[in-house]
Amino acid sequence: MKPTDFAYHLTNFLSKYLPGIEGCSVNTISAYRDAFKLMLIFAKDKEGLKEEKLELHYISKAFVIRYLAWIENERGCAVITRNQRLAAIHAFFSYLQRERPDRIYQFQEILSIPFKRHPQKTVNFFSIDGIKALLAEPNINTKSGRKHLALLTMMYATGSRVQEIADLTISDVMYNGSSLVKLTGKGSKSRFVPIEPPVVKLLVQYLEDFLLMDSSKRTEFLFTNHSQKKLTRQGITHILKKYADSVRKKHPELIPQTVSPHCLRHSRAVHWLQAGVDLIYIRDLLGHTSVQTSEIYARIDGEMKRKALEKVSPHAVPSEIPSWQKDRTLMEWLKELD
Repeated sequence: MKPTDFAYHLTNFLSKYLPGIEGCSVNTISAYRDAFKLMLIFAKDKEGLKEEKLELHYISKAFVIRYLAWIENERGCAVITRNQRLAAIHAFFSYLQRERPDRIYQFQEILSIPFKRHPQKTVNFFSIDGIKALLAEPNINTKSGRKHLALLTMMYATGSRVQEIADLTISDVMYNGSSLVKLTGKGSKSRFVPIEPPVVKLLVQYLEDFLLMDSSKRTEFLFTNHSQKKLTRQGITHILKKYADSVRKKHPELIPQTVSPHCLRHSRAVHWLQAGVDLIYIRDLLGHTSVQTSEIYARIDGEMKRKALEKVSPHAVPSEIPSWQKDRTLMEWLKELD
């Protein structure tokens, strides 16, 4: 059976264009693939179009809008998920504009579909005391405890994304004692993040403890599971939540309501800002493409300062207008200004 034009272009988009031209990560390609897997299910179940019959001319602006509504209303997905699926569709039809200029009007109609506004998620982060309590929790008398301490410390110290930590190799942290860690993030872009001497010392101890100093092992992953395989994002999340739950039982006020690896990234950014690090440097340390993305931490810091001031200011500011101001009318006061 001859493949449809949709099947042909989607295959090239996912298998050649995204990894070869755009340099997208495996995770990005998987997310885009999932968006189109869902589209095929929608086309078959709701539009009566089997995969082998789905062609580009069927995928109109109205078709995509119905698909997005199906994701939200029937599958019960959040607006953020709907927007993620739309981002994949936008990327595909932007690519198609160059491949099939004869259909550019149809594609631009699809590209005009806007993202939905949605409430911004609350940024959860640890206080300094919360970080100290978390890092004091692993039992360093056990080998797994020492590994977990090194893992959590590196996540916080570098402000890394969870996938960046999972992808770390031994060579990424061995720069002749230069205290730099190489992180490779979105779009396979790498950056160097400095770490403090105590973190360097802990990292060296970890490498020695787990016999990872041998130059022949430099391509191996820094953190592995019991089977000596690369730690997954789910595995790292499990480790973090295990210790956070343990601390919460003793000091519930120190642990955010929702804990994820990104909490450590948010925490580091807030603490950098409070320590006087410029927002431009924080952008580079976190691997953000724009300083606007990093501005959320300035707002958090500003809100924290406001709350701190509120604890002091009520004692200094009168709670009601003095009687000499209350008793006079506005008109009388204005007349006196002449």
